Amino acid sequence: MNEKSYLTDALKKYFGFDKFKGNQEAIIVNLLSGNDTFVLMPTGGGKSLCYQLPSLLMEGTAVVISPLIALMKNQVDAMRNFSEEDGVAHFINSSLNKSAIDQVKDDIVCGKTKLLYVAPESLTKDENVEFLKSIKISFYAVDEAHCISEWGHDFRPEYRRIRPIINEIGKAPVIALTATATPKVKMDIQKNLGMQDAVEFKSSFNRPNLYYEVRPKTNNVDKDIIKFIKNNPGKSGIIYCLSRKKVEELTEILQANGISARAYHAGMDSATRSENQDAFLKEDVEVIVATIAFGMGIDKPDVRFVIHYDIPKSLEGYYQETGRAGRDGGEGLCVTFYSSKDLQKLEKFMQGKPIAEQEIGKQLLLETAAYAESSLCRRKSLLHYFGEEYTEDNCCNCDNCLNPKKQVEAQDSLCAVIEAIIAVKENFKADYIIDILLGKETTEVLDHKHEELEVFGSSMGDDEKLLNAVIRQALIAGYLSKDVENYGLLKITSQGHKFLKKPVSFKIVEDNDFDEEEEETPARGGASCAVDPALYSMLKDLRKKLSKKLDVPPYVIFQDPSLEAMATIYPVTLDELQNIPGVGAGKAKRYGKEFCELIKVHCEENEIERPEDLRVRTVANKSKLKVSIIQSIDRKVALDDIAVSKGLEFGELLDEVEAIVFSGTKLNIDYFLVEIMDDDHLQDIYSYFKESTTDKIEDAIEELGDDYSEDEIRLVRIKFISEMAN
Repeated sequence: MNEKSYLTDALKKYFGFDKFKGNQEAIIVNLLSGNDTFVLMPTGGGKSLCYQLPSLLMEGTAVVISPLIALMKNQVDAMRNFSEEDGVAHFINSSLNKSAIDQVKDDIVCGKTKLLYVAPESLTKDENVEFLKSIKISFYAVDEAHCISEWGHDFRPEYRRIRPIINEIGKAPVIALTATATPKVKMDIQKNLGMQDAVEFKSSFNRPNLYYEVRPKTNNVDKDIIKFIKNNPGKSGIIYCLSRKKVEELTEILQANGISARAYHAGMDSATRSENQDAFLKEDVEVIVATIAFGMGIDKPDVRFVIHYDIPKSLEGYYQETGRAGRDGGEGLCVTFYSSKDLQKLEKFMQGKPIAEQEIGKQLLLETAAYAESSLCRRKSLLHYFGEEYTEDNCCNCDNCLNPKKQVEAQDSLCAVIEAIIAVKENFKADYIIDILLGKETTEVLDHKHEELEVFGSSMGDDEKLLNAVIRQALIAGYLSKDVENYGLLKITSQGHKFLKKPVSFKIVEDNDFDEEEEETPARGGASCAVDPALYSMLKDLRKKLSKKLDVPPYVIFQDPSLEAMATIYPVTLDELQNIPGVGAGKAKRYGKEFCELIKVHCEENEIERPEDLRVRTVANKSKLKVSIIQSIDRKVALDDIAVSKGLEFGELLDEVEAIVFSGTKLNIDYFLVEIMDDDHLQDIYSYFKESTTDKIEDAIEELGDDYSEDEIRLVRIKFISEMAN
């Protein structure tokens, strides 16, 4: 029987599959021949089978080194399902007691066990090393091999000790497997495992079914996510956040908006975590909001979307996490929210780590920023990062390809970039090259005396954004490369030297604009923030009419930002009206009916489709504080004492109290005003607000003069709004 049919029969016998996927068969043949093997295969490509099947066919026990305890248990259970013998697979890690470990060792010695999973920490224990020396080892498999590299997205220092331990236990072929590795990480793995001569099998990293999109992260990110989920009803999805706090906040907001979501992070007790994970796997829950602790070894094939609330720390992490979508080959929507502010936050987190680690972290963040800001095909950028060339001009499944930007000629700029890199002897990174071209006399430039170079300031007509785009796209086009040994240093390729001698057209797309100014901040006053200016104007007229009828200033009824929100979101019931900023239950009941009726008629007459998915119910994460303040005022506690007990400045406490009364809750602070204010002062300020058409503090200060402090004016305004409006 030839080897091919023998392996196919074994595959059918042990695993029930009729044929191998991709490179699986070639990898197995290479390992069975006793060769070191390096496997680069994206998530869902069938890596585990590459060592599971050979372990069953070879003499002795295969040792699989894996960092994920949960995954070990899953894989051992899976192997036992394929076999009649429970002892066929075992694991040794910190979760086992001594008698369980003795049972494992007995099964290995009896020859029952073909696969032994060990955590790297367990592998280095003396008693385990001594035991492994005494048995026949068929081969070593190093799973999640990127953990060996500081440039990988999940560096584990204990992985660096694997090779010395293998040498101590005894020689056998090594198979290293990873789902994500850049050329830099790949070199690191091979160097550290002493397997530079390994035969390499690399599957394509292209996942054609995944749609990639990067959106600017504005103040409305929660609203955008709710809208996205409601537009994809019944679909399973994962939302990744960087912090545990954000995971919990966002889960609450989603639940408040009728979305079945659960949280998952390392700070939760393990029972709750497992319960939430199982609920997601069993589809009792549609959405899981998690830190990146979630998803390791989760083999749910029909995750339809992965949202990154925060930009990940590295493109490898991003690829790994987005890779959890569409593993069945079906739809997989990958949406990331990006703001350069998030990058600054991530850089701050790195402070206090060793300098080398900070430097690596910074380079990885730069790669992520480059990916997010680029207008180039996302697939092309991502695959280039993993050392793979994507030759199509348009992938038709990413935001940049579906909305292509106009190309601009950048031949001269690329010539200038290449000349500058040559002038500094290919010893510097992109940001330094840009400083040279823009003529910036930074400390580093002056230290190297590079302000004296001919190229210094030669691109002063260009801006930094354009030069960044030129460098990024020249790397992808193959004119430049990054040094693998000293990552980030720009080098000129032979193609780049040819270009400089004989320049040809080099068209680029300018980077996307993610400037902070784009953030939608709710502005006060003016109809500029209302989507429907006609409705805004009608709402103002209604407010004016009511203010005359009730003999109160218009702002007492609803403030301008509340009217702007109504003219954007179109609430037509009192419940919906309560979701408008500055409208509480009290105000909705008192004034809301006429406003809702006006909006309803306007929508019907103009055939307006209301954006119901935009009405986000917020979870007041400060609600505990507000309730506590209301209770303290009811008990007549002095406001300055309340501020001290809550750890607030007095002005911050007034902000909170104002928010409470503006939303329609009645508060009586007379007991405090009597103590601290002159009665005439109080009456003067109260009369001012009664006659004024605006509630602005600045206008009040100007009108009343220097005898009245800002705090006094704010306190009387609180009394006035509470009595007149609530």
